[in-house]
Amino acid sequence: MTTRKTRHLKLGVAMVLVTAALILGHGFYRDLSANNEETYKGLKLFSDVIELVQKNYVDEVDTQKMIEAAIQGMVHSLDPHSSLLPPDALKELQIDTHGEFTGIGIHVTMRNNLVTVISPIEGTPAYRAGIKAGDKIVKVDGTPTEDLRDAVKRMRGPKGTTVEITILRQGASEPLEFSLVRDVIPIYSVKAQLLKPGYGYVWITNFRENTTGDLIEALDAMESAEAPMKGLILDLRDNPGGILNQAIEVSDLFLEDGEILSIKGRDGRNTKVFKAHADDVKREYPIVVLINGGSASASEIVAGALQDQKRALILGTTSFGKGSVQTVETLRDGYGLKFTIARYYTPSGRSIQAKGVEPDVEVQHRILADAETTGDRMLKEKDLKNHLDAEPDMEPEESAVEPEKTEEETVLDPPSLKRFNAKHSPLDRDTLLSDNQVLRALDILISYDIFKKLSDG
Repeated sequence: MTTRKTRHLKLGVAMVLVTAALILGHGFYRDLSANNEETYKGLKLFSDVIELVQKNYVDEVDTQKMIEAAIQGMVHSLDPHSSLLPPDALKELQIDTHGEFTGIGIHVTMRNNLVTVISPIEGTPAYRAGIKAGDKIVKVDGTPTEDLRDAVKRMRGPKGTTVEITILRQGASEPLEFSLVRDVIPIYSVKAQLLKPGYGYVWITNFRENTTGDLIEALDAMESAEAPMKGLILDLRDNPGGILNQAIEVSDLFLEDGEILSIKGRDGRNTKVFKAHADDVKREYPIVVLINGGSASASEIVAGALQDQKRALILGTTSFGKGSVQTVETLRDGYGLKFTIARYYTPSGRSIQAKGVEPDVEVQHRILADAETTGDRMLKEKDLKNHLDAEPDMEPEESAVEPEKTEEETVLDPPSLKRFNAKHSPLDRDTLLSDNQVLRALDILISYDIFKKLSDG
């Protein structure tokens, strides 16, 4: 009787193993058939382990969950970005690219076996609470985080509910506790503002299905303003990436020819070169791109392409260093498999994997105090009592008169740009100009225009 049960158990395990092989696709099955017997020995060992656990483990086990965990462990052992996606995780991934979800608003990855924040999404509960790129999430609601998917699932939840997360932060002597109220996380990827007449600022927060279209609309609005465009600040800080083709299309908006990106995989089908095309609108004004340690993947593609093609100056700090390309294959029963198919290379052939894009001008981020943004406040000649006027018999200045709006102030807010400055967390011009990296970029663009006029004259 025992022998018959064991035979039936082995048959069941063998069928599960065949199912697992088929889940990974016919290509895997063909390769498996062509491989040497070492593969079969490994599968036999796997079968033996499952059988022993089923028969002797202290509690009853769910064979399907064990198989799923085994596949997950196998795929995770390849790299931190590859994973088996159960049906709910696959749906979440699809939502992330073109929908909305409820949660706290962070992009995370596994780094050194810890759930690590790539970047917070601007305007979200995590962003407002001050969670930063590089933070390690060690607990969610008091439970240690050991699995990325489980951590993400526990951080998401109905709008208005509270989640407690515990973070380790470099430089902090103790773990930091955050109590966050979940909210709807909108997927807006482009924000824009004119900082001065002719000088535009665009923040791409992530790369979604509509990013390029929104960026074109924002650029058109700034380019059609009263003052002609003299320079653009393209902010990719804390941008965790997104859809590959959107990064290529965004780069193409500023390039007329040449290479944007090449990807190289083991399979020839996954080796491609993407080139720029001439645009109907010629955008020849200078560009400064802002990056930091939260700029990853697709944002690094844009920064690397514009840097190598000498189209933009890169300012900030070294980017995250995710130089690999993932694809998602849909499997049976609603499962998906996300796995790495290639490394990508900038036009000059650089791989940024685990290296990142290094800025041309390194500027550490800080917020300037009011005195630093309002100009030189030292005592001047005109402040001295009984000072001489510039010319005899000049009328004294009427300091009490309310100054009229300057021409500069009247051209900075064209109606066509309004929708890119009123989503979820509006941009504030004064706040932007208190950001030392933004201010440095603006100074560079203004200086470029001055020197250009000097050389032309």
